Amino acid sequence: MLRYLVTLQVVDRKGLVEQIAHAVSRHGGNWLDSELRHIDGMFAAILLLEVPAANWDILVENLECIEGLSMTYAKTNTNSHQVEHLSFSLVAYDRPGLVHDISNKISALGINIEHFSTRYESASHTGVALFRANFDLGIKTLEQEELLSNALYTIGDDVVLDKIST
Repeated sequence: MLRYLVTLQVVDRKGLVEQIAHAVSRHGGNWLDSELRHIDGMFAAILLLEVPAANWDILVENLECIEGLSMTYAKTNTNSHQVEHLSFSLVAYDRPGLVHDISNKISALGINIEHFSTRYESASHTGVALFRANFDLGIKTLEQEELLSNALYTIGDDVVLDKIST
């Protein structure tokens, strides 16, 4: 069995997940991990699949037959390093460059971003544009957690950061 990270993108329509899952199942694949999203009329997916080596090429052909689908894939490495996984929620007034500022602070500390999800919303009581991010990080030392909090608060006085218990 080989592991592949697969990304898919297609105009959203009813039944896409079932169609993809059917192809994976029909070719002996195991759906290990995924993120599926509908964004601005598009369906986007990131899948970690485990597939028998002999079935991989035909699975790719079947997925590529889905009308309008764009796909990329790469064989993965199953080696994992021992890290602690932490989750955070950050809210700030929306402005250009926030994702860059956040990712820059995290990267400067040598911390790996494992999951990053953002959305734009309006504050219910004021209508002010808000940026909301939820992210999971892999840290190597507890000292990095404190340094991270301090670094993210330097982005602005409006930053609210919460550690999410997992």
